[in-house]
Amino acid sequence: MKTLLIVAHTPSANTLALREAAERGARHPEIEAVEVVVKPPLEAGPEDVLACDAILLGTTENLGYMSGALKDFFDRSYYPLLEEKRGLPCALYVRAGLDGTGTHRAVEGIVGGMGWKWVQAPLILHGEWQEAFLEQVEELAMSLAAGLDAGIL
Repeated sequence: MKTLLIVAHTPSANTLALREAAERGARHPEIEAVEVVVKPPLEAGPEDVLACDAILLGTTENLGYMSGALKDFFDRSYYPLLEEKRGLPCALYVRAGLDGTGTHRAVEGIVGGMGWKWVQAPLILHGEWQEAFLEQVEELAMSLAAGLDAGIL
């Protein structure tokens, strides 16, 4: 059994809906050999990452940067994980009111420093809220979980 960890900041109804879409996608009925663990960034820590086989990160764009909660998760996890989880498959979605560029760059720098492996380009959900965002996040999580299930990640 493989483990997919979803660490997502959900300060609003829309961002909570995104995290729920991610969980729904990761728990697709045809994905059988993947356990899904969902935690907010302030509750997730190095021990959760050590126990997972892939990670999906979700954040809001706050002042052109990742949420303070996700930054806190990285602050507490960076050094304990620096040499422990190199090559960890990861993906990111950003709920961005602007263009998400600064948030993407910030997370990319940390993930790169940790040696994690992007399984696809970050999903930037920018502009006014669209219901299509839910489907996009669900598909992202489903792809990540399916890759674990198939043994290709």
